Amino acid sequence: MTRRNLLLGAVAAAGGAGAVTAGVATHENQTPAAEKLLLPLRDPLPAPYTHMMAVDRADKSHPSVVDAVRQLHRVVTRANTGTVQAWWALGGTAFPDNAPRPLGLHTMPAFPGDVLEPEGSHGDALVQVTGDSAEAVRNSVETVIKQATAWRTRWRIDGFRPENRLGNHKGLTWNPFRFTEGFGNPADHPDVVARAIVRPAPGQPPWAVGGSYQVVRVVRLATDLWEKDSVTEQERIIGRRQDGRWLDGTPAEKEPDFASDPQGSVTPLDSHVRLAAPDRRSPPPLVRRSYSYNRSIEDRGLIFCCFQRDLKAGFEAAQKRLQGEAMEKYILTSGGGYFFVPPPSEEWMAAAFGG
Repeated sequence: MTRRNLLLGAVAAAGGAGAVTAGVATHENQTPAAEKLLLPLRDPLPAPYTHMMAVDRADKSHPSVVDAVRQLHRVVTRANTGTVQAWWALGGTAFPDNAPRPLGLHTMPAFPGDVLEPEGSHGDALVQVTGDSAEAVRNSVETVIKQATAWRTRWRIDGFRPENRLGNHKGLTWNPFRFTEGFGNPADHPDVVARAIVRPAPGQPPWAVGGSYQVVRVVRLATDLWEKDSVTEQERIIGRRQDGRWLDGTPAEKEPDFASDPQGSVTPLDSHVRLAAPDRRSPPPLVRRSYSYNRSIEDRGLIFCCFQRDLKAGFEAAQKRLQGEAMEKYILTSGGGYFFVPPPSEEWMAAAFGG
């Protein structure tokens, strides 16, 4: 029985966003202040608890999509309080066939090795609530469910960030494999904007400028099998020490010298970090905001979440590079989806849906 077969067996057994913020500058040479970033990108340290909920329109025969979207916007806005932060994002299926959608927004494909469960994947929209208290997050989510009558829940999941902390201006946490992650994120908000905020481009609807593409991947991890390997082997699979230091001795906050290790004798060529960003001077153009999850002994792992200005250049390019990585036999993506966090102003709704 291979590691991957065990994960597949677990699958069988387990049987927007109008972010509530001020406007974002859209001129190429302007950089919005940190407080004007989209809500999920404003703070480098994500809140320790989250709940993600994909929803579909309850009645797709309703003639006005924009009415349902405006209702979701109002409900989520009210849920955004001093104790929790809430935003929403739209999936590609929310747009009528004749409506201009954000450039490149489409249904998340199944990449090699994925087993996407239909009941746990995709959705017309995504609602995400974060906060310092799991109870406050859950209460807000239940309020959204009760008030967003034009929508029905498709799938939902709780997340948490163990030992959530700020290091070198970056949000760090322990992932379920007991490795520190978050070092690859930008340390300042101009870089966040450069990686994650949509700019004008040929074919991009003007109303989409200032938004961001959000990718969610529910990744089951074979933690019991992972822990049977030595720490040394685990570190070679990841390409870093557990605390984030590089295998060649370079501190976590500095860049390793992969060029001096062309054969991968120190940092294996199929290690996660080396495939994800072979040139550390050019990191993947995305911003990560991932969480751990634990539904059961058979279903626990990582809610990979990232934001980018371009799906193809961001997540999809990195995902393709990771094919064949040494870690793939320990992981199985079973759900998630692609979504678009629209600019904060409601004016985009009429432009997008004509209502």
